[in-house]
Amino acid sequence: MAQKKEFPGWILFMILFMITVLPFFFFSPQNHQTSYSDFKRLLREGKVKEVVISRETIQGTKTESTGPEAGKEEPFSTVRVDDPNLISELQAKNIRYTGEIQNHWLKDLVLFWVLPAMVIFFIWSLFARRMSGGGGQGFMAFGRARAKVFAEKEVQVSFNDVAGADEPKEELMEIVEFLRQPKKFQRLGGRIPKGVLLVGPPGTGKTLLARAVAGEARVPFFSMSGSEFVEMFVGVGAARVRDLFAQAQEKAPCIIFIDELDALGRARGLGMLGGGHAEQDQTLNQLLVEMDGFDPRKGVIIMAATNRPEILDPALLRPGRFDRQVLVDRPDVREREEILHLHTKSVKLDPKVDIKLLAARTPGFVGADLANVVNEAALLAARKNKDQVEMEDFEEAINRVTTGLEKKKRVMSKKEKEFVSYHESGHALVAELVPNADPVHRISIIPRGIAALGYTLQLPTEDRYLMTKSELQDRLAVLLGGRVAEEIIFGEISTGAQNDLTRATDIARSMVREFGMSEKLGLVSFERSGGRMPGDGVPPGAKDYSEDLAKAIDEEVKEIIDKTHVRVRSLLQKHRETLKVLAKLLLEKEVVEGETLRKIVHGDSRPRKGEPRHEVDLHFPEEPRRAVGE
Repeated sequence: MAQKKEFPGWILFMILFMITVLPFFFFSPQNHQTSYSDFKRLLREGKVKEVVISRETIQGTKTESTGPEAGKEEPFSTVRVDDPNLISELQAKNIRYTGEIQNHWLKDLVLFWVLPAMVIFFIWSLFARRMSGGGGQGFMAFGRARAKVFAEKEVQVSFNDVAGADEPKEELMEIVEFLRQPKKFQRLGGRIPKGVLLVGPPGTGKTLLARAVAGEARVPFFSMSGSEFVEMFVGVGAARVRDLFAQAQEKAPCIIFIDELDALGRARGLGMLGGGHAEQDQTLNQLLVEMDGFDPRKGVIIMAATNRPEILDPALLRPGRFDRQVLVDRPDVREREEILHLHTKSVKLDPKVDIKLLAARTPGFVGADLANVVNEAALLAARKNKDQVEMEDFEEAINRVTTGLEKKKRVMSKKEKEFVSYHESGHALVAELVPNADPVHRISIIPRGIAALGYTLQLPTEDRYLMTKSELQDRLAVLLGGRVAEEIIFGEISTGAQNDLTRATDIARSMVREFGMSEKLGLVSFERSGGRMPGDGVPPGAKDYSEDLAKAIDEEVKEIIDKTHVRVRSLLQKHRETLKVLAKLLLEKEVVEGETLRKIVHGDSRPRKGEPRHEVDLHFPEEPRRAVGE
């Protein structure tokens, strides 16, 4: 069926303008405009036949008495002036004159009321259509929810399309079973959770899991972002929440999915302090009311995703609203292997490509990162006119993701290259000498990314979820190795260690303030993991410890850094000749692999492991591996 075309508004406006306004200009009597002095002259000469006097004008008919146009009558008009002798002169010349009360109400109504109202209405309707997205519903569409609605047959995603995330899929299978067979749970008096909150870092597949639930259950899927509820007009967000739930109940059973819930569900009471406002609070209040009001037996399941659960309003997370929180965490090495297998199905791979090895070399990568690595590797292979994607393409793709693009054409002076070479050699040598550091995979002095003149890439041998105090101290040592190498070899320091010092300070401060790893301050944590919340008795941004204790914390952080500096300096002084050999080799080849480094240091290319580690209950989640020296 052909879509009906809308009548353009500007054409309607032009038609109305011509009908109402133009007749006053083109169809009014065309009188000859005469000056008042000429009118008095014609009056004295007897050429005026009759006149009509109004408040503002004098209109009449004049005749010619001589010449070829003698006897021809012609209308004229002149502006009336204050002339007390006019009436007597007209009577003396025996000229018929009449008065006229002018009534311009219709013209005034059109020009000063109808026409401006039409212009205002036209501009308002055009603005409303633009704001409503051109849907043709005008201003009233502001209160309509802009959710993307996918019918049962349109959702083509299932759990088979979600690699890894085995535990979240098991949790969500119960939701699928309820949507498929609600009576199975209702016959025993059970109540399915109203809301499911997917929590996890960005890129872990929270939105994909929500769509997979809808695809498995074969129910409609309403998808909307939290930021789409709030507009510039007060009350629009609450109206959209009501409309969304009304649409969902009409199509029950179904799933409502709200992405980036933290944009809508931020804790109330942060208006002046957190950048929120009354409109956002009103929208959140309406969401809370709707979640309480609808009947869960109708089969409307609310799912939401966020990577900042700590800032959500506590009322959202109480039982009866978002009853369950499902953690969608970073994949481990086995799950990364499954994700890579899924993304490489449509990629022509060289038989030598080892997916298991690639999974081991991408610790901390989420699903989006792995998809990007596969895509980058395919693009690199196509750029080199290869028929298959090889292992070296994946290696380069991982380097691009972790350290940025190579900048081989950047020209550096000889002195700068020496500084960078010894700096990166210091990082790598310390990483091999301390017992608890991750093995070095590659050292490079080829500039990459925005500001990295070189990098030392370390890859852990296993996924880590806890870190001990000795491991953090060794990580500090590796970060300070570059700066100390510059001090030992050149007797001066450069700005290249700025990023290393920032990261080292962050680790030392976390050891003191969060993890209770200070012997001087004891087993005390001075930092709350969730930040300040309204109603906890402490103003946001305030410290709940004294200035003396804050000074002690700063002194303890500095002492940890200073002790590590002394330790690293002693270590590199002892292996100064090895440092020089490694730096010269790096200057010559620009890239040195980890196996070569271990042969230089130990005479063996195998990664050396430290003593057996005793892990404490310290939550320090592994993030995507960043190269030292960036």
